[in-house]
Amino acid sequence: MVRREKREKRWSLGRFLLRLSSLLVLMPTLAIVVMRWVPPPSSAFMLRDEVLAWWEAKEDFVLHQHWVDGSDMAPSAGLAVIAAEDQLFTSHCGFNLRAMAQAWERNQKGGRIRGGSTLSQQTAKNLFLYPTRSLLRKGLEAVLTVLLELLWPKSRILEVYLNIAQFGDGIYGVEAASREFFGKPARLMTPAEAALLAAVLPNPLRLRADRPSAYVFKRQAWILKQMRQLGGTIDLR
Repeated sequence: MVRREKREKRWSLGRFLLRLSSLLVLMPTLAIVVMRWVPPPSSAFMLRDEVLAWWEAKEDFVLHQHWVDGSDMAPSAGLAVIAAEDQLFTSHCGFNLRAMAQAWERNQKGGRIRGGSTLSQQTAKNLFLYPTRSLLRKGLEAVLTVLLELLWPKSRILEVYLNIAQFGDGIYGVEAASREFFGKPARLMTPAEAALLAAVLPNPLRLRADRPSAYVFKRQAWILKQMRQLGGTIDLR
């Protein structure tokens, strides 16, 4: 009798965990399906900024983000982030295994930790997760990246990324960044301005698009060169 009760408890626990895991998979899947057509109302990174500002009583903190469709962005905006962050974006299935292996080798040698994340992975992380590095977060990021690649076209992934990427303190998306730094909407950005925004992506809190350092200017020049070599434009319409 006792054994039977123990088996029933284990079975009940197993069913609960199965239902819980199914729910955890189903909820983001449904959200991703909806956001295939509906602009995300916010992102995990934006919500984190707002919560931290409230917790630390930063009364002067203002989050700047304004969604714009891909057709309302300069074509160079997408090309610049691809040139800077993920030049195989249009051809990979969400992961650049070679870049990940190279990043792993560099990190094993010590020094500053560097990642090999694609734009698809960065979109999944920024939209749903948190910046802290851990195996759990990387695992969740991988699952979400697969869902994005399965349920969204590449143009949608890039469009969402350009709307939620951080370009400064409380500044998210190319529209807010272009208006804040260049005084114009994103559709009027020049290739040089798009490259300047892409140049700060590795660390938008330390690297400044409004007060570029010599390093940022150097990175901007490299991105412009890569954009010319990649050629063409990125159509988000």
